[in-house]
Amino acid sequence: MVRVFGVGILIVLVMMLMVLLWFRSKSRPVSIISKMAVSADTALWAAPDSGGIASSPDASLILYGRSLIVSTSVYFGPHGGLGRAGNGMNCQNCHLDAGTRAWGNNYGGVYSTYPKFRERRGAVETISQRVDDCLQRSLNGRALDSTSREMRAILAYLKWLGRGIARGQKPKGSGLLALKYLDRAADPGKGEKIYAVKCVSCHGSSGEGKPDTSGAGYQYPPLWGEHSFTAAAGLYRLSRMAGYVKANMPFGATWRTPALTDEEAWDLAAYINSRPRPQKAISKDWPDKALKPVDHPFGPYADSFSETQHKYGPFAPILKAHEAALAKKR
Repeated sequence: MVRVFGVGILIVLVMMLMVLLWFRSKSRPVSIISKMAVSADTALWAAPDSGGIASSPDASLILYGRSLIVSTSVYFGPHGGLGRAGNGMNCQNCHLDAGTRAWGNNYGGVYSTYPKFRERRGAVETISQRVDDCLQRSLNGRALDSTSREMRAILAYLKWLGRGIARGQKPKGSGLLALKYLDRAADPGKGEKIYAVKCVSCHGSSGEGKPDTSGAGYQYPPLWGEHSFTAAAGLYRLSRMAGYVKANMPFGATWRTPALTDEEAWDLAAYINSRPRPQKAISKDWPDKALKPVDHPFGPYADSFSETQHKYGPFAPILKAHEAALAKKR
């Protein structure tokens, strides 16, 4: 009888413990963290459904603009129908999914933030000037007439993508992911080994890329060489390239499910940007040298750090020196 009573008490205690654990599981911090993660996901900019373009008043112009982004080489490539010189890359080789992918160098915050002052130009820059910058620096081509149908179409597409975004606002998830600086210099040698394992199947052993089925452009763009982006392009800054590959590469990776660690992304970026590519005259860039980013790879600088450190890092000491200089001015 005593034994049965004791077993009964034990069963009751076990049940009470299970109930207690159930309630605790419902109030764990991990549940809060999970909800925060979902909230952060949904807070990212999401492009409007391209199927809705057809109902827009300027549908034909917007669709043409999207086509120019997706199949740029057909229009502006070496054999483009519009006779524009270019390297054969499409805008969406760098601005993924026609400029709509979160942290994929997208256009989410472009229309809402231009015109704006840009340190690189040292003046207010219009949105058409920004488009021309891409054509000249990344596609190694020529500027468009600002009144041309092509420019108007690209701007119409950018405007459509940015609808609903308040003036001056840049939504989270637009542009590129920003990675924390390494406490060392990025290593091209380590990056070369990563490239051989994770990148060569798409971009080739010589970074030559893979042509698309039309033969007019690239399915996977060249990462260096004469047909790649120039040394004046934004992706030639290490922080930009590192954030880009971390969130999007290799094929199939996303910012939610990356295939690279932060260190691998920095080292891979260092290898890609150590390879030869077309040059552009940049002597007029950054007229105020004090405003150059810490990872701008070309001098002269307003500080005493070497060009090599400005290209590969470590960047934290440069940033600290810049902040100190700014504080002293104030």
